[in-house]
Amino acid sequence: MAEYFKTFLKTTNHVLKIESDEHAIKAISFVIVFGGPSDIQPKILEQAQQQLKEYFEGNRREFTLKLEPLGTDFQKKVWALLCKIPFGKTWTYAEMANKLGDPKVIRAAASANGKNPVAIVIPCHRVIGTNGSLTGYAGGLENKRYLLDLENRVANGVMELF
Repeated sequence: MAEYFKTFLKTTNHVLKIESDEHAIKAISFVIVFGGPSDIQPKILEQAQQQLKEYFEGNRREFTLKLEPLGTDFQKKVWALLCKIPFGKTWTYAEMANKLGDPKVIRAAASANGKNPVAIVIPCHRVIGTNGSLTGYAGGLENKRYLLDLENRVANGVMELF
């Protein structure tokens, strides 16, 4: 089994735990406790920290990190689709199911969305309820609202509000 490494990134409103092997990001999650990083810090962790800082500063709309989240084939298909949601835009769960080619997979798609291990970079926060409501987010609804507001402001050139 490959060795895993971790680091933490503290932003204004969040603490993120970033996990990787030597070559790819495995997980990014919101945490309460700011822990200690691994003794060894692969270059991919440094790249992830830098790109996330740029994102929160409003200077990055797309990530160029190598990702290898662990999941089923269906989950990976959903996560790949999530990466196609444009910055500053949202899709509904129904739109996701339709883009997957079967409106009946809406619950399975929502479940896979909820199990996304790579917060922010795989933008599951961009999926909302059919009525426009902010539904479920593993990082908490406050964080989901914050991320959507950040992206909306960046997309519309209103960064001075941060």
